[in-house]
Amino acid sequence: MKNPRLFPSFLIAAAVAVLLLTAARADENETATLKFSDPAKPGTLKITVANGDIHLTGADTGEIRVTTDLKPETPALRKDGLRVLTSSSSYSLTEKNNLAVLSYGTEGWPTSGGEFTIVVPRNTAVIINSNFGGDVDIGGITGNIEVKSLNGEVKLDDIDGAALVETMNGEIHASVHELHEGKPLSFTSMNGEVALHLPADTKANIRLRTHNGSILTDFDEKVLVTKTESLRASGHGRNRAPKAVIVGTDDNAEIRAAVHEAVRAGAEAAHEAAAAIRDAAIDARNAAREAAREARSDDEDAPVAPLPPMAPLPPMTGGKIVAGTLNGGGPEIRIATMNGDVTLRKIDDKK
Repeated sequence: MKNPRLFPSFLIAAAVAVLLLTAARADENETATLKFSDPAKPGTLKITVANGDIHLTGADTGEIRVTTDLKPETPALRKDGLRVLTSSSSYSLTEKNNLAVLSYGTEGWPTSGGEFTIVVPRNTAVIINSNFGGDVDIGGITGNIEVKSLNGEVKLDDIDGAALVETMNGEIHASVHELHEGKPLSFTSMNGEVALHLPADTKANIRLRTHNGSILTDFDEKVLVTKTESLRASGHGRNRAPKAVIVGTDDNAEIRAAVHEAVRAGAEAAHEAAAAIRDAAIDARNAAREAAREARSDDEDAPVAPLPPMAPLPPMTGGKIVAGTLNGGGPEIRIATMNGDVTLRKIDDKK
């Protein structure tokens, strides 16, 4: 006969083991702290990460705290008397004149991705470059934000300043506490939906664009007054005026069919172009990673080629455009995506 107490005892032992393992992993993480030279003035944190997730939060604090399972670079001497100046498996955190810099994997391809949990003063300006892959999550920041990413989702929660976000391959989700004059918002993704949440009483001038997707909102048409533009990309320059296509009655059925076919073909071409740009960027980075690995395997002292810089997003033309004013107009909001929906939502005050 089986002991009825055996199974509950096993569950308790398993739960204890999980807790001990979690605690052990937590102990492996290290926290580095840093203060701005002049705490009375807003500082700037610049983050450059080759591969890794970034979770950044603004708080009522007077210092920067970085928690990660990676080891910070240290000038301490090794047993052989050599001093470590840089290492691909470590990160650096420095500060000068109210500019703090966190860098990881910029001297070559890192052996593995890192995960950074960062706490900064709320009014800190944040500049992030995620060179290959990783999600970016930012919350509670009143300073200006700039994020440029190749692959990964970008989330901004309860922000209160200007924001510029560009990603080649990833979704963008943003929630704005309040919009201020002279503090515009700009969100661009080549492959991914973009969703922006705003307070119901926000005043703004908006311009929303998508090639392969829909433009959606839950703002009332009396509050969000818009007009829809349909543009065709032209090979004669970005600033060329769009051509208007006038479609008449049933007598122009062939013209309408031709227009619809041209729009469909243009959408497919845009989708293929975006995919080609994305794949080319990924191939270049994979080649750099493989070259770094081969160099290390052949000769441990061989220099490692740095990662190629992240290519800027190509200019986006054509597509479906909705422009207008929200609550009479105000600061500028620009949203564009090649492949994905654009959604403008009200923040539910009840939440």
